Amino acid sequence: MSSTDIGVAKRPLEKAISHLSDWEGFLLAVLVLTIIVNASMSDVFLTVNNQINLFQLSIEKIIVALIMTLIIINAEIDLSVASMMGLAACAFGWLFLHGVPIGLAVPIVLLIGVLGGAFNAFFITVMGLPSLVVTLAMLIGYRGLARVLVEDRGITDFPAWFDALGQQPLIGPFPLSLLIFFALLAFLVVVLHFTGFGRYVYMIGNNKEMAVYSGVAVNRVKATLFIASGAISALAGLLFAARVGAVRGDVALGFELDIITMVLLGGISIFGGRGTLFGAIFAILIVLNLRNGMALANITHHLQTGVIGVLLILSVLLPNLRSMLRQFRETRASARS
Repeated sequence: MSSTDIGVAKRPLEKAISHLSDWEGFLLAVLVLTIIVNASMSDVFLTVNNQINLFQLSIEKIIVALIMTLIIINAEIDLSVASMMGLAACAFGWLFLHGVPIGLAVPIVLLIGVLGGAFNAFFITVMGLPSLVVTLAMLIGYRGLARVLVEDRGITDFPAWFDALGQQPLIGPFPLSLLIFFALLAFLVVVLHFTGFGRYVYMIGNNKEMAVYSGVAVNRVKATLFIASGAISALAGLLFAARVGAVRGDVALGFELDIITMVLLGGISIFGGRGTLFGAIFAILIVLNLRNGMALANITHHLQTGVIGVLLILSVLLPNLRSMLRQFRETRASARS
């Protein structure tokens, strides 16, 4: 075989290796390994019921993680999503307790989510405050409102049909919440990767000043994302109420840790402008499979949370190390030439 033939033969291999070196390829390898380990540890892991249950127990988190992906790509963050989920669930319980029909309570709760998102957007886009500060304050504020509504009691006894929407299959083996997740995923993939709005999200995340000078309505894009985040978080709160069949003031407490971990692990840069929803999906599947595997192995919830915390640190550290290694290789290559 000539040297030319060897070079041609190597190209497909080099191309495959370069694809595997991408973050999404790395996540796919981790996901496959996680599934293999879980399947070897439990005979029920690969059953249809367990796989549905794997999604169902964290469905509210992964729904919110989708819109969080767009927000972080836009170089912002929303720490108030879990508190908005709690507020929405508690507002629904309060309305139900006071005799408001569920058909009216649901749109009222979604409106609360929209108004909460608009409130965040106002202080971020109009007042110019950092989203980290604003949403951290609202993390506390929305949670406080939720506790004011329900105090220390739990609200239960929702109609059977409402509980069934969160607990029983709707189409085939799939419950309503999982169908909503798939529909929202498809919609946001199109929006982020195939529309002008998605290009604006990336442009602003890469360089906000350049986007302003290019005529992009930066504040409008950011406001849209935060309003959508509030509405989707409120929807997730309603789905949580239907799945559990009860609401309390601590609904969704600490959920933001898992949500942000899923997004950052997916290769979405905390500084904005980089990442895809496909990477976020791989990360979501990794976190869900890790939690499910640990649960099947009877590992306590507190230890599971610790593992997710370590994963959050690694999700930020590893991409930075990869960038540093790439820059080092490029510097050495240019020095040699």
